[in-house]
Amino acid sequence: MTRTLFDQSLGLMHRELLQMGALIEEQIQDMITALLHQDKELAAVIIKRDDEIDALEEHLEKECISLIATQQPLASDLRTIASVMKIITDLERIADHCSDIAQYTIRLADEPYMKPIVHIPRMAEQIKKMVADTIEAYITRDVELAQRVIAFDDDIDQAFDEIVVELGEKMKQNSAYVNQGIHFIFIAKYLERMADHSTNVCNWIIYNVTGKLDQHSN
Repeated sequence: MTRTLFDQSLGLMHRELLQMGALIEEQIQDMITALLHQDKELAAVIIKRDDEIDALEEHLEKECISLIATQQPLASDLRTIASVMKIITDLERIADHCSDIAQYTIRLADEPYMKPIVHIPRMAEQIKKMVADTIEAYITRDVELAQRVIAFDDDIDQAFDEIVVELGEKMKQNSAYVNQGIHFIFIAKYLERMADHSTNVCNWIIYNVTGKLDQHSN
């Protein structure tokens, strides 16, 4: 009976983690839309929704601690619970960065962009796919997919470096662009950190399945 209750609790925890992942995917898509269209109202929704994700992380953390304290988890169960605790922390930080970018979107909303923004939304779309693949890897316990997400982080790092170089050149050419350019560099850095957190989640997926951590954790 105890094991049945434990398995039910573990199953509920997994479903709630997937709910958290779905909310974060929605945050990323809305973040891209708000930035592209300088939509202050949508940006405000993103910031407010972050509270919901924070509450879900806190709830899941308490569930993990309760399972350890009140049940008798096997070694493999402990590994799963430990992985979930690490995963929800990184997912919550991805959501935090969506909120951070939404705040910059609000700051930039009342002034026209001095150049069409192309590379940052493209980078954000790549990260949205990374997060979606990360959630899929968690659902299916797909180590190979998790490893592909980890490998793709190098492409995101390169994209970030290229954006910084491009923005730096624009700011040198036109001092009026400096303030906006700095904002976009911060936005790109938050995106780069989101990719790092996706990589961390994939490392914990691999650990949960194999008992071994990938060496590329951030």
